[in-house]
Amino acid sequence: MRELLLLNGPNLGILGRREPEVYGTDTLADIEDAVAEVVSERGWKVRSHQYDSEGDLVRTVNANPDTAGAVVNPGALMMAGWSLRDALAAYPRPWIEVHISNVWAREQFRHASVTGPVASGVIFGLGTDGYRLAARALLGLVAD
Repeated sequence: MRELLLLNGPNLGILGRREPEVYGTDTLADIEDAVAEVVSERGWKVRSHQYDSEGDLVRTVNANPDTAGAVVNPGALMMAGWSLRDALAAYPRPWIEVHISNVWAREQFRHASVTGPVASGVIFGLGTDGYRLAARALLGLVAD
């Protein structure tokens, strides 16, 4: 059975109570369930991880080359997570970067991404629906 790697970075473990005016009220568990529902249509499962430290995220990417693809929200590491960027560049499957908020409508420092250029695609600003869209896009990129 194929698995999608769902990887979330710093501060995303507190979704639902973290700045709901920016990130909404869905929890990370809600997002995991929504992604699992999308990929179950193809018989896939979700392998989900959330870490607040870059090293744990890097280890997880490197330890999961057998997954069919990934949906990754690196959080603020999109701007300065060079070791995460290198791990994702070496990940042998397609992956989609997701951001809940529209980073372009926010502070200037959020307008640059070190991870986005190595992603198969990037979705931002669509709230937690972006995760579902990323999962659907990934299904389209991976042949059975």
